[in-house]
Formats: sequence, structure tokens, C-alpha cells
Amino acid sequence: MFATLLAVVVALVLGHVAPALAAAVRDYGWYQGWMRWLDSRFTGDGFWGGPWGVALAVLPPLLLVALLQLALDGPLFGLPALLFGVLVLFYAWGPRDLDRDVDTIVEAPDASSRAAAMEALRPSLRGVDAGAVPTEADAIPAVFRAALRRWFGVLFWFLLLGAFGALLYRLAALAAAEDSPLPAGTTSGARALQAALDWPVAQLMTLSMALVGDFDVVVTAWKAGGGAAFALDADFLGAAGRASVRSELADEAADYFNDGLGTPGVAPDFGPMPGLRDAMGLVWRILLAWLAVIALFVIAGWVG
Repeated sequence: MFATLLAVVVALVLGHVAPALAAAVRDYGWYQGWMRWLDSRFTGDGFWGGPWGVALAVLPPLLLVALLQLALDGPLFGLPALLFGVLVLFYAWGPRDLDRDVDTIVEAPDASSRAAAMEALRPSLRGVDAGAVPTEADAIPAVFRAALRRWFGVLFWFLLLGAFGALLYRLAALAAAEDSPLPAGTTSGARALQAALDWPVAQLMTLSMALVGDFDVVVTAWKAGGGAAFALDADFLGAAGRASVRSELADEAADYFNDGLGTPGVAPDFGPMPGLRDAMGLVWRILLAWLAVIALFVIAGWVG
């Protein structure tokens, strides 16, 4: 647990203060080349071209990481394994800094700059065609979906499986991406794998959102979005996030008027993209709740 806490702090701090370093380290060109090499070696109508073909893409690098993880666990009281886990989590995190991307959107000087900055949230901008101008209503659920793909998915599987789990999530996401060089059938298998990896994470994120936000609003949106159904679909996360942000903005407006700072019936001016600002704040509260739970386990382990 201490390794997880340390690794998350390193990933967040370095990704924010040294984005150039993070971008240089998080280079997945080797994996793209590996998938293209496999596609050139195998025909698309055999095992490789089917949904289970994704196993050929993800298993070899994962086996190497698993062997290193096991080999480093014993020597020097596990310190090499700790450093290895920190490095792998940092590598699998992101790859872009979500906080910086959202700040760029909110602080954009004009509408065209803001629309261009929103493109950084793809592919989390569901239902918005390439070239179309995303709205704030499109961007709010996209922030939560991007947080799942960039932060929480990697963190959850790192908690369960260590460096192996963090890399598993990132490689599955790369294989399932729109620009994946895999055959169509293999890509569908990669997307099914990613959906299976995303589902428990989205459920825990929604639960955390309910605990740090408006519980009733989040649970209602979660049910309406299909979260109570056992289906590998995480769209309920965006629906719950949108509802929670809407509730928080309403509460902020009510507090604004109650403090005598505005005119009743006239919407308060909270600046550009207030919903996006609140969405990112809620994502941070969810992450802090997760880290607090991890820290409690660390303290319990030390005390025990």
C-alpha cells in the first residue's frame, strides 16, 4: 500500500511539474510497433483476427513485467520492487495531464481556442463528431471518463495486481484505441477487455462521488444510467458526474444569493466553464478519498 501511495504522488507531481519529462517517458511507440509487427505476421482470418487475438498483443510484455515483479520482490527488503512499481505506475499513468488539459480549456481566451483545447479530452468526448464544437455539457462527463482512463483505471489495477495490473490496463487501452493497428476483430476483443477492466473502477468512482458529493443525486443518476445493471458499460459514470456537477452548481448559486451577492432571478457569473471547473474539483476529491483510504491501510500496517 505504501508503494501505491508513493507511486501516485510521484505520478501526479512529475506529470504536473515536468510534463515534457512525462511525455518523453510515456512513449508507447514500441507497443504500436509490436502490434503492427504481429499484424504483418499473422492473417486476419485466424486466431489473430478474432477477439481473443488481443492476448497475443498484451501477454508477452505483461509476462516480462510479471517476471521482473516477482524477481525484485525479495532482495533488499523489497526496495527494488517498490522502485519498479513506482516507475511502472508513472509510465502507465496519463499519458496526458488531465488537470492541465482542463485548466487549458477553462482559461482559453476565446471560443475557438476553447474548442481546440477540448480536443485533448478525446476519445472521452462521446457522441461528438470530429470537427464538431464540443459544449460544456459534452465536456463534463468527458472529464470523468478521462479520469477513469488516465488515473483511476491504472490506480485500481495497480492496487490489485501491482505493476502487472497497471501495465495491463494501459496496454488494453492502447489496443482498444481508435488508431489501433489491430484488425477489426482483434480491436473488438481489446475493447471488450477494456470494458471489463473499466466497469469495477467506474462503480467505485461513482460510489466515491456519492460519498464526497450529493449522495441522493449521484445514486439516482447512477440507476438511471444503468449502473445497477450487470452490463460492462461505464456510461453511468458520466451521467452521475453530470448530475453531481449540476447539483453543486445549483448549491453554489443558492449560497451566492443567500449571501446577498447577487440579484434573484439573474444567474451568477462564475466565470467561463464553471461546470468543467467543478467536475475537475470533484475528480480531485474522489482521488483524495481513494488516497485517504490507502493511507489508512498504510498506517494500519505500520501500527500492526
